Amino acid sequence: MDGSRLQVYFGNGKGKTTAALGQAIKEASRGKSVIIVQFLKGKQPEAVNFIQRLEPEIKLFRFQRQKEAFEDLNTQEQKEEILNMKNGLCFAKKVLATGECDVLVLDEILGLLDCGVADLSDIRGLLDEAANDGTDLIFTGIRICPEITEWADEVYQISALKE
Repeated sequence: MDGSRLQVYFGNGKGKTTAALGQAIKEASRGKSVIIVQFLKGKQPEAVNFIQRLEPEIKLFRFQRQKEAFEDLNTQEQKEEILNMKNGLCFAKKVLATGECDVLVLDEILGLLDCGVADLSDIRGLLDEAANDGTDLIFTGIRICPEITEWADEVYQISALKE
């Protein structure tokens, strides 16, 4: 990618979102504008309220409506949330197309591949759009595929040695 970078935080351990948020804060402290789009998360009012206090430097968007995490929803609720997450993906594309921020964090985007909300061509499209305007991307998720590993500039595996 020309002029933009992709960082990925993945693995079964806790702390991927925290690492991405830390990077977002670091970039915001350098005067960069940051947008975070979260996927596959149940409503976490305390975390959301904290991040909202970082506005306008860091803006958080969530498109899911259910309180529970995606995997805890029934089939009908999951179908509704898939539509909401697709709206979130479209929003991310719009952010990149308009050059709305310097850093775009797509929290749990890797999980969209697993649940069929997105495919590799969607991810590649985001990377290409980011390269066009120089926006840095940060992805998080549990599993990473070889293609995304290849496309990324930096990949961090987060795992617990002891819990």
